[in-house]
Amino acid sequence: MQFDFDEMVPRRGTNCVKWDSAAEPGVLPMWVADMDFRTAPAIVDALRRRVEHGIFGYTRVPDAYYEAVASWLARRHGWRVEREWMLYTSGVVPAVSAIIKALTVPGDKVLMQTPVYNCFFSSIRNNGCEIVSSPLLHRGDAFYMDFDDLERKASDERVKVMLLCSPHNPVGRVWTREELTRLGEICLRHGLTVISDEIHCELVYDGHVHVPFASLSDEFLRHSVTCTSASKAFNIAGLQMANIIAPDEAVRAKIDRALNVNEVCDVGPFGVLATMAAYNEGEEWLSQLTAYLWQNYCTMRSYCEEHLPAFPVAKLEGTYLAWMDCRALGLSSEKLERRLIDEAHLWLNAGTMYGTEGEGFMRWNLACPRASVLDGLERFRSFVERCNK
Repeated sequence: MQFDFDEMVPRRGTNCVKWDSAAEPGVLPMWVADMDFRTAPAIVDALRRRVEHGIFGYTRVPDAYYEAVASWLARRHGWRVEREWMLYTSGVVPAVSAIIKALTVPGDKVLMQTPVYNCFFSSIRNNGCEIVSSPLLHRGDAFYMDFDDLERKASDERVKVMLLCSPHNPVGRVWTREELTRLGEICLRHGLTVISDEIHCELVYDGHVHVPFASLSDEFLRHSVTCTSASKAFNIAGLQMANIIAPDEAVRAKIDRALNVNEVCDVGPFGVLATMAAYNEGEEWLSQLTAYLWQNYCTMRSYCEEHLPAFPVAKLEGTYLAWMDCRALGLSSEKLERRLIDEAHLWLNAGTMYGTEGEGFMRWNLACPRASVLDGLERFRSFVERCNK
């Protein structure tokens, strides 16, 4: 079956964060990370059947849910997880927050690689911990881990946790087995537990392979906690369902307690059913989606090379988020975001949303019909031309 990702599905007027947050109706939103595509038909069908039942009380997560998650991870990523390792919660952000609460005390430090997903910052601060940034190295059209800097920062005895974004949002890297191994060895040497946010792990392009951090060795497995969700790959973030995989029994008990303290231990029926349908019946849809997203990126890259050569786009290995270097304009990222909304009716994310290392960059969400990608690029190009007059 062929799926139509070119279809323009109206989202304005549906209480959609992405489309209904702009003050003016003409703004094209290419910011927050959800997709403008309908999810897999198998998910829609599963939800429709549940809606027709008409009763939506408290939900029990069945064994079939855990079996679907475990089967998916084994089939797609070669990682076999046990049922008892898994906890569920309403999203990866609540998961990360609860894990930090479980593994640290206020005043501890958490290490992460910036620029990085903005909610990491709030999850750390909300638990009374201190952020330690290890900036990624920008070389050519890609970003790399700075292992010397990681070693120095990890050696601080107050650093207890390493927060890993894999694949990396916003720079689009899919970390290699060798990179993850070096990072893990550093963390082991200094007694750090790795919290690996792998929410984008299904959105990986040809030539790259997502490697679950915990799958690399028994030592890494014991000294890590992994967060996953079907939300990004299948566009079901609003259904609020995520998994925490913690093989160590004592660590898992602490996390379970933190989930209850944070009161994010309950989920609804739709997230459970949607995840099961995605993992059991959604693989072909995901395959076609990934191919379409890759062509969106190629379209953007070609357009920029021809019409916007002063605005290079980072190499995209995973996610649907393009990282554009806009320093040629000489504007701060925050000012550029505001001006693009006001003058070009284009909403992108300011790079500084992801840390000071993102200054001068903008994040584009390419998970939309190709016509929207081209529309956004035309708006950006017109804005640049006006600025250069």
